Amino acid sequence: MKVLIATEKPFSKVAVDGIREVTDKAGYELVLLEKYTEKKQLLDAVADVDALIIRSDKVDNEVLDAAKNLKIVVRAGAGYDNIDLEAATAHNVVAMNTPGQNANSVAELVFGLLVFGVRNFYNGTSGTELMGKKLGILAFGNVGRNVARIAKGFGMDIYAYDAFCPADAIEAAGVHAVESQDKLFESCDIVSLHIPATPETKQSINAELVGKLPKGGILVNTARKEVINEPELLALMQERTDLKYLADIKPDMDADFAEKAAGRYFATPKKMGAQTAEANVNAGIAAANQIVGFLENGITKFQVNK
Repeated sequence: MKVLIATEKPFSKVAVDGIREVTDKAGYELVLLEKYTEKKQLLDAVADVDALIIRSDKVDNEVLDAAKNLKIVVRAGAGYDNIDLEAATAHNVVAMNTPGQNANSVAELVFGLLVFGVRNFYNGTSGTELMGKKLGILAFGNVGRNVARIAKGFGMDIYAYDAFCPADAIEAAGVHAVESQDKLFESCDIVSLHIPATPETKQSINAELVGKLPKGGILVNTARKEVINEPELLALMQERTDLKYLADIKPDMDADFAEKAAGRYFATPKKMGAQTAEANVNAGIAAANQIVGFLENGITKFQVNK
């Protein structure tokens, strides 16, 4: 079996060494395509591989057509919107992600952004504290649970809404469950987004919803930029000069936000939620183990296509 790591943004050496240890033990050949600059390089590299590990790299119909022997592709990370799931299914390729491996890394970044935001971006003026504030978590998956865990250390009052997580499971984690996302925004000083980008969620975070935040409200997005209705949010922030928006990925309208919501908006230069040494290693090794588990024993626990 031949496994390809195709990463425009490479894994760390420690992560690659860990992946190689897993594949060597299984008797597989491991090949690397790092820092590639043209899609043709990826198309050539996948031609004879059985398995593929990617990060933010796109696997579309063209890539799948070129990968005649491909049986499985694993996205080292939680999000998988860079894989064309329908095309993977049509090519009889199993697509997986590695949920939970980046969760703590993303959750810690939420609080890095929050402390930066409530202290007015360290501009020398008097800010506020997180202790005693009401934090709303939209989606209570791996990242959301880690956000709740850290928030307890800050002494925050924690609420969550997740359409797919039972209220009693949220309550069991020491978090107040609310009945709707509208109620979450109405009830909380800060809302942290952890929803995936799906047809149902894209642009769902709009002016009507965010406008329910109380005075001085903060929206934190370490999920996907596609879930934000950017024109509506920007218009709302111009009307309500008390609101702040902190993001882990630049909106398409970054320049407009920076100009028209100056002092109340910040976005990282690139998506940084999973950009820690630990998350890099964890996700890469998890991907390798999932490939071996699938190829050797047919394990499909983390399959995301049908």
